[in-house]
Amino acid sequence: MNRMIFVAISIVLLMPTMAGAQLAGANTKGDMGLLSGTQPPSGFYVVPVFYQYSPDSALDKNGDELPPILGGGSIDIKAGVVGLLWVSDFKIFGANYSAAIWPALANGKLQFPVLEINRNLSTGFADLYIQPFTLGWHLDRADFTAGLGLFAPTGKYETSGENNTGLGMWTYEIFGGTTLFLDKAKSWNFATTASYEIHGKKEDSDVRVGDILTLEGGLGKSFMKGAFNVGIAYYAQWKITNDDFGLDFDLPDGPLFGKHRVYGFGPDVTIPLASKKKFWGSLNLRYFWETGARTTLQGSTFIATLAFPIPSIPLQ
Repeated sequence: MNRMIFVAISIVLLMPTMAGAQLAGANTKGDMGLLSGTQPPSGFYVVPVFYQYSPDSALDKNGDELPPILGGGSIDIKAGVVGLLWVSDFKIFGANYSAAIWPALANGKLQFPVLEINRNLSTGFADLYIQPFTLGWHLDRADFTAGLGLFAPTGKYETSGENNTGLGMWTYEIFGGTTLFLDKAKSWNFATTASYEIHGKKEDSDVRVGDILTLEGGLGKSFMKGAFNVGIAYYAQWKITNDDFGLDFDLPDGPLFGKHRVYGFGPDVTIPLASKKKFWGSLNLRYFWETGARTTLQGSTFIATLAFPIPSIPLQ
């Protein structure tokens, strides 16, 4: 098979990480930003999310761009999620217990003019993300969260499939975060949350994705008693251990082989949705430019999140 075609197809199968020695993890980079270490107040929430990732380049382990892979083409990945979040008044070690479930639909568009490829990928259920156990603490000048996450392989996956919407593996995640309030009024905030994911073997194979560490958070300033928040969000992701391809020999050394990393930063704003009598929810808009990528794709990420408390909250 022509090398260019092989790499192009591999990118589709392994997104968002690159072909060669890299396999994608389950964590969605940038899904948390400002106040990432803060648990919402007690209650039930419906949380619709729109996600779009648009990579425009691929880089090797030395940071050198690989133009033949894209060949003047583009990749566009979209996903829609409607999360259900419950934050209880039940206390464990002084923290509120919460749980959440995040079913998602995903699709993609692939364009490679050099390869005469221009098509939409199928839309279907992506892998299901569940947070069965999260604890949240609220102190005078800091909030803390800690919990467990699970990605179930509910999305379509075939080892050599070209329209996969899932990764074909179980992923187990442990996470913890904090939001620090830098002034007495709690208007300035700095947050970071660390997530560490461990993967099971991919379906019908001995392939196992390496462990991945992701940091997400940001520095912000809130107004209107915390209802409006604006600042700069960031993420950083590193693959900690090598992918295991179940081979009896070591992969050759080369620019396409190496543990991936990527960084992202950009504006983050949360706007309240309210009338004079009721607080209906909030709208969060977040955009990231990626930089510093190694052995992976690099581009931009846009995320829009609505959060609706059920029932809405009276203001009078």
